[in-house]
Amino acid sequence: MLNYSVAELRIFANDMHYTLNCNGRLLDLSEPQVMGIINLTPDSFYAASRKQAEGEIIARCHQILLEGASIIDVGACSTRPGGELVSEEEEAERLQRGLRLIRREMPDAILSIDTFRPEVARMCIEEFGADIINDVDGSDEMFQTVARLRTPYIYMSRKATVHDILLDFAQTVQRLRDLAQKDIILDPGFGFGKTPEENFQLLRELEKLHVLDLPLLVGMSRKRMVWQTLKVTPDNALNGTTVLNTVALQKGASILRVHDVKEASEAVKLVLNLKSST
Repeated sequence: MLNYSVAELRIFANDMHYTLNCNGRLLDLSEPQVMGIINLTPDSFYAASRKQAEGEIIARCHQILLEGASIIDVGACSTRPGGELVSEEEEAERLQRGLRLIRREMPDAILSIDTFRPEVARMCIEEFGADIINDVDGSDEMFQTVARLRTPYIYMSRKATVHDILLDFAQTVQRLRDLAQKDIILDPGFGFGKTPEENFQLLRELEKLHVLDLPLLVGMSRKRMVWQTLKVTPDNALNGTTVLNTVALQKGASILRVHDVKEASEAVKLVLNLKSST
C-alpha cells in the first residue's frame, strides 16, 4: 500500500484543487491558507494566545483577519503536554461566551473549533454556525457528529512515524468516507506522541503524506520542537517557527495553524512567488 515512487510523492497542496464547504461558502485550498489561533483559556502553553476579556477576544480576532488569516481557530480547553483538562461544562461555557462575541462582531468569519468533545462540537456547529471542527482525538462519536452535520473535519494523528501516520490516516479516512463525510483535512500532529527527533523526521518526509490526495494542516507554531532545539522559550520561538513553516509550505502544507499570522502570511506569499518563478 505504501510503496509509491518518488514522482508520485511529489504532490504539492497548491497543485491540488480542493475546496472546503464552510456553511455554503467555499474555501479554496489551491493556495495555502493561514489559520490564526485564539485560546479562551488561562493555561495554553503560549501566554500571548490566551484571551479571556471581551475586548481582548474581539481585538485578537480582528488582528487574525487583518494580518491575512482566512480561518480563526477557537480553543477553550488546553491540550498541552502535562496540562490538566477542564471539564466539558467549563469548555462549553468558555466557547459560548467567546463565540457570542465573535459572531456578533464578525458574523462572516470562518471559525474552526479546537475540541475533541463531540457534544461541544455539536453545540458550536448548531448554535454558532461553526465552520470546521479541529480534533486531536478522533473518536467514533466525533466522526458521527461531523458527518451528520456535514461539517469539514480536521483529523490529527498521534502516531510517531510517517509509515504509521499514513496507515492511521488511510484507516480513518475510510471510516469517515463510510459515514459519507466529505471535507477532510489531515493533521500529522507535530508535538503529539512524538519525540523531537520524530517531529523533524516527519517534517523531512512530509510530502509523502500527499498520497491520500487530501489537504494537510501543519501546526508547529512555537512548539517544543522549535524552542527546545534553539534553547529559547516559546516567547522567543517566532523566527524558528517561520523557518519550519516555510519548509512545510515547500513540502505542500495546505493550512498553517499559527499564533503569528502576519509572519505566516508573508511566508505563504514568498513561497508562492518562489514556486511561480520556477
